[in-house]
Amino acid sequence: MYKILKKEKLSPEVFRFTLSAPLIAKERKAGQFVIIQKGGDYEERIPLTIADSDREKGTIDIVFQAVGDGTHRLALMNEGEEIENVLGPLGRPTDIKKYGKVVLVGGGVGVAPLYPIAKAMKEAGNDISIIIGARNKGLVIEEDEMRALDENLIVMTDDGSYGRKGLVTIPLEEIISTGHVDLAVVIGPAVMMRAASKVTEKYSVPTIASLNTIMIDGTGMCGGCRVSIGGKTKFVCVDGPEFDAHQVDWDNLMARQRTFRDFEQEEHHKCHAVYGIKEGEA
Repeated sequence: MYKILKKEKLSPEVFRFTLSAPLIAKERKAGQFVIIQKGGDYEERIPLTIADSDREKGTIDIVFQAVGDGTHRLALMNEGEEIENVLGPLGRPTDIKKYGKVVLVGGGVGVAPLYPIAKAMKEAGNDISIIIGARNKGLVIEEDEMRALDENLIVMTDDGSYGRKGLVTIPLEEIISTGHVDLAVVIGPAVMMRAASKVTEKYSVPTIASLNTIMIDGTGMCGGCRVSIGGKTKFVCVDGPEFDAHQVDWDNLMARQRTFRDFEQEEHHKCHAVYGIKEGEA
């Protein structure tokens, strides 16, 4: 059993849990994930990237958005309660080393899994620049944590309600076009990662994209996270979750994501009605 030691609400539907998980905290590396099962073996499996960990305290942090039934019920749990199953660390860790200049770009909830990578890249001696984006001010997360790593953190909002108005690709191109960049890391919605990878490809900047958001069962058995990388079929949960962004078939990935979009939106609204998670609650 994995006790919830701390619960935070980062935005209307995004939550951070700090869990007691000493063995996972000891072994975990940046970029890896866990599988959460709230109430046992027959519960929905929810793959979530480890957003942070503390080896001494034996804790890990997970950040998730209440989207479907499983994550809505997870969001209703409170400090002191226990999650029955947490499996991990899983996935291939990020290749952390001294590259030189590294630009890290996060969008929406993707900012959370970007944090441990940014932290590890800085600890490895890299000169890092961080860009985070959201639709509006209320959806910006992890700003303080990111600013602690990069005092020149750039925050973008689609509507201009906070930081700079516009897409994360604007400052990304500004940074790349005015100086040498050795590596870019992008995590967020597929449409954002595709746009960012087009910018970095234009300037021949090697780019890593994390496709963690499309994982389902987290073991490769369901096949739901298969992607085309350089013309070859890969599974995000066992072969990734990180891949060369310039080799990802973004059109194929996004087309597959659209297959169940209507169902997912219907389920999301139903869960709101059933569980009553609204802004200012939970």
